[in-house]
Order: sequence, then C-alpha cells, then structure tokens
Amino acid sequence: MKTKPSSNASISNIYKLDGQVPIGKAIPFGIQHILAMFVSNLTPIILIGTASGLDQAKTALLLQNAMFIAGIATLIQLYPLWRIGSGLPIVMGVSFTFVTILTYVGSSYGYGAVVGAVLIGGVMEGTLGLLAKYWRRIITPVVAAAVVTTIGYSLLTVGIRSFGGGYTEDFGSPKNLILGTVTLVACLLFNIFAKSFWKQLSVLFGLIVGYILASVMGMVDFSGILERGFLALPSLLPIMPEFHVGAIVSVAIIFLVSAAETIGDTSALCATGLEREVNEKEISGSLACDGFASTLSGLFGCPPVTSFSQNIGLITMTKVVNRFAIMTGAVCMILAGLFPPIGAFFASLPDAVLGGCTIMMFGSIMVSGVQMLARAGFNQRNTTIAALSLSVGIGATSATEAGIWHVFPQIIQDVFGGNCVAVVFVVSILLDLLLPKDMEIHKI
Repeated sequence: MKTKPSSNASISNIYKLDGQVPIGKAIPFGIQHILAMFVSNLTPIILIGTASGLDQAKTALLLQNAMFIAGIATLIQLYPLWRIGSGLPIVMGVSFTFVTILTYVGSSYGYGAVVGAVLIGGVMEGTLGLLAKYWRRIITPVVAAAVVTTIGYSLLTVGIRSFGGGYTEDFGSPKNLILGTVTLVACLLFNIFAKSFWKQLSVLFGLIVGYILASVMGMVDFSGILERGFLALPSLLPIMPEFHVGAIVSVAIIFLVSAAETIGDTSALCATGLEREVNEKEISGSLACDGFASTLSGLFGCPPVTSFSQNIGLITMTKVVNRFAIMTGAVCMILAGLFPPIGAFFASLPDAVLGGCTIMMFGSIMVSGVQMLARAGFNQRNTTIAALSLSVGIGATSATEAGIWHVFPQIIQDVFGGNCVAVVFVVSILLDLLLPKDMEIHKI
C-alpha cells in the first residue's frame, strides 16, 4: 500500500525539477517570478510603441497581449510541445535585446514592419534551434561562461536604474532611494531570519513591503486598474504585418544575438539551479521555443520573447527549480492578459521597489558566470578567450567609448555598438575557433 508523501517531503520538492508541491505553497513562488519580471516585460513595448507613433489605446492593448504571450511561452518552455521547449524552469518575456533595432525599424517603416520582421525572425531562430545539434558544439563551456558573465554585467545598470526610480525625472530622488533601500533591507532580513523553505520567498516579501510603503508615500498610481474593464480577450493581429527586406535582415541579426543570450541563460540555469551541465536537447528546445514563441508574439502584435535573465538570477539565488511552482506563475501571467485589472495592478509596482529586489539577483548571474568559467578551467587558452572577449565586449560598448564603432556600417553599429553580450559572443567564438587547442607553457 502506497503511503501519502509527507508535507515536508512535498515542500522539499520545490528544489527538484519535478515532484508534487502543494498548490498553496507553489503559488507564492510563481508570483515571486511574475513580480520580478513584470515591469521589464512591458517596458520594451512602451519604448518601441512610442518610437513607432502608436497611440495610448493601441499600446495598452499590446501590453495586455504581452502578458498573455509571456505566460503561454513560459508554459511551452516548462512542458515542451514536440521538440519546442526545454523542459526547464525558464520564464519567458518580451526581450530588451530588440529595443534598439525595433525602435529604429518602427520609426523608419512603421509598427507594421516591426511585426513583419518579428514573424520572419522568429521562424528563423526556431528553425536554428531545431537544428542545434549541427552547430551546438561551437558553444563551448568557456564561451557560455563568458556570455553568462556578460549578461550579469549588462543587468547591473538595469538594477541600479530601477533602484533609483527608473527612467523618470526624479531618478535618484530621496524618496526613490529610501523606497529601494527599505525594499532591499526587507529582502535581506527575511532571508536571514525566515525558516525552512520560506527563506526562498525573500524577494516576494521585499516586494510586498516595498509596495505597501510606496502606497503610503503616494508613489503608486491606482487610476488605470479598472480603465479597460474586468475581462478582455487578447487581440490577434491588432496591427497588420508589413515586410521590408532591410527591417527583416536587421532584426534577424539581433535574433542571433538573442539566441546567444538564451544559450547563456539556459547554461546558467542548469549550472546553478540544477548543478549540472546543460545538454543538447535542452539547448535545442530552449532556442526553438524562443523563436517560434516570438513568431506567436508577433501574431499578437508584440516584440520577440526570450528567456528572462532576472528570473534565472532568482532561481540562482533561491534554488527553487520546481516546474509546477513556476507554472503557477505562468498561469498568473495568462490571467493578467485576460483580466486587465490584474495586469494593471502588477504594472503599478514602482521601479524603486523592483530595483531593491533585483540588485542582488542580477549580481548573482555574473557570479554564476565566473563559477562556470572556474568549472571550464583557468588554463591559458580559456583565460585568453575570457579575458579578451570580456575586455573587447564590455570596453567597446560602454557609453563613453561607443564612438569607436563610427567607422562601421550603420547596421553593425545598431547590432554591436551598445550590446556587450553580442560582442562577447562573437569574439569568444572566434577566439575559440582560431586559437590552438594546446596553449599551455611546457617546460623544456
């Protein structure tokens, strides 16, 4: 006769990829993931839509669609359809990587060209994912480690920007700094004093404390919560696609950069959350989901979706990898897409609160990249690849040195000028392919 698993045994399953977790215990972990990515999932649409001349009503519609698509894409990553999806606890959302190029495309050709380029580019990346076994071997451990380290580095300024209040006129104001600091301290204290699995909910606790304080300080805008009614179905093809060769080629190149980030995220998740190396099937499924889910996103008028590094950081910090727990968060995203008040409530979370919770998470991604590099080994060859790719990638894309790209064609400037992940990815692969396999100094 089978015995029912004890409550403690079920709770311990949050640290396992599969296994039953009580729904009441799973939901807080799912919501924690949603709160960590919510604002970042919506911001790219606002930036691209504004540059493309979309009105407020159309932008609001796309924001609703974005939450619905992010939830669907996350479910596919968690529970693959055929070979599409990795089966890993990867949270998907609208990618920041495409903001620069899609802002240019939208302002030059209109938002319809954005949709058309996303549809084509998504199919391209998805197909590359399905064929990953033919080219996956060029992404060696040292290349993946360099990319993950750079992803963490690139997010550090995102965390600080949020901590200071986001892209607003009062960035760095006393009230934003107080709010961010209180949120960060709440996360740390909860992590120190909480017992058992509750300790892993420190980010959610910090978000709640920060939200309450922000409400008291008058920093939360509740006016838009009931603006669009209680129920609204996502709109298919709200903006008809247009196809321009220049726009498609430009966006397709950025899809390759996004693929590099996804490989890095997937590798980091396996290394830090599951404490093992990523396998070929997981890389292939993750990329396929990235691509084909982006095409689905385009059908709903939204930019491409990709794995969210901040959620990888959350898993790195908490070690909570249970697919069911993350799935409850995906369901919340879908509900936010169906019920506008839910989405508006999440969207009202002040940037400073989010920044207070994410600073340490983003730093943990960079640390995990260093750990991956240590596992790859600090031999002369690996050290050369990592040192040179990080130096060139980070140095040549810093805001003060971006002018070094002015001699290159505009498309090269758009792809690499401000994207340190793309430069590190290309340089590390070239070095890995060109350098001798044995560079160690031998004694005579």
